[in-house]
Amino acid sequence: MTPEFKFMVRATDGDARSGMITTGRGLVPTPAFMPVGTRASVKAVDPDEVRSSGASILLGNTYHLMLRPGAQIIERAGGLAQFMGWNGPTLTDSGGFQVFSLGERAKVTDDGVVFSSHIDGDRVELTPRRAIEIQAALGSDIAMVLDECPRGEASREEVIRAMERTTLWARDQVNVERAKGQALFGIVQGGTHVDLRLSHLEELAQMDFDGIALGGLSVGEPVPEMYRVLHEVCPRMPAQRPRYLMGVGTPDDILEAISHGVDMFDCVMPTRNARNGQVFVHGGRINIKQARYAEDPRPIEPGCTCPCCSRFARRYLRHLFLAGEMLVYRLLTLHNLHHYGECTAGARVAIEEGSFESFRKSWGTPRVDDL
Repeated sequence: MTPEFKFMVRATDGDARSGMITTGRGLVPTPAFMPVGTRASVKAVDPDEVRSSGASILLGNTYHLMLRPGAQIIERAGGLAQFMGWNGPTLTDSGGFQVFSLGERAKVTDDGVVFSSHIDGDRVELTPRRAIEIQAALGSDIAMVLDECPRGEASREEVIRAMERTTLWARDQVNVERAKGQALFGIVQGGTHVDLRLSHLEELAQMDFDGIALGGLSVGEPVPEMYRVLHEVCPRMPAQRPRYLMGVGTPDDILEAISHGVDMFDCVMPTRNARNGQVFVHGGRINIKQARYAEDPRPIEPGCTCPCCSRFARRYLRHLFLAGEMLVYRLLTLHNLHHYGECTAGARVAIEEGSFESFRKSWGTPRVDDL
């Protein structure tokens, strides 16, 4: 375990829990949503605006950062947080999901992954140990092991092979030297097979990881199947370590996972959906491109205090989007990040007050009649 990294559960309500992660760069209240800064930038907004949304930790994408600008450049700049002007903790993924999403452009063996760079086509080799060394250079507060993420439609046999390789790699990575104070999380695979998930969890829980993550969900499986896995697996994850659900999801997905004891989340949906004109509101989401908003004088969500809703009407935002004005991507992103931040902050308070289920139900109730 990493001495500088600590986790404490402060309150529980059923399986839901509120806690605090302590890192060398600051505190992370949980449940926590981590905005995704793929290339050392949360798209369309600056770090201060991300912080004002309620975020206390950002995620960087190791795959993209190792290719551009390169881990050594970021290391010489003082690490990822310093490089991107973010005054707070960071988490870096291992690059595994991005590598495996390359499909035939990547070759996976027990030694690691060889793939062609999407930038210039150069041959790149990523071994388990190299994945940790790169993240040490990036200087994140939390690093993730390199894992093999099977396809959503993978057979049970393929899922088992991915689990076995992830375990093999995890054993190799857990003792690799990391940056000072850098924590390391293991990643549980197993698809939607609960028995495989629990078996893999048992193996990883015995290793000296600072936290445990669930990977390989929200990759095409039906949402009820994902919820079934969360229900069966999350409460059995080590209670004294942070539990991280990778790449998930909508506010409803996050609240479902919180109800089963998950502490940390990341997802590109708030920023990606904003760039497509889709914004999250209580009870669902709206598409600002729709004609019915052409003369709508209301903010995206009445009662929302984000910079977008505080000043601008739906009719104006729709105009900006259809006109291709860059301002709209920034404004919609600010709203979505605020929405996610408000969701997790509200969940923390509700857990501490013993009213999480009431909060969850209220979050799904629309504030406006016309979504």
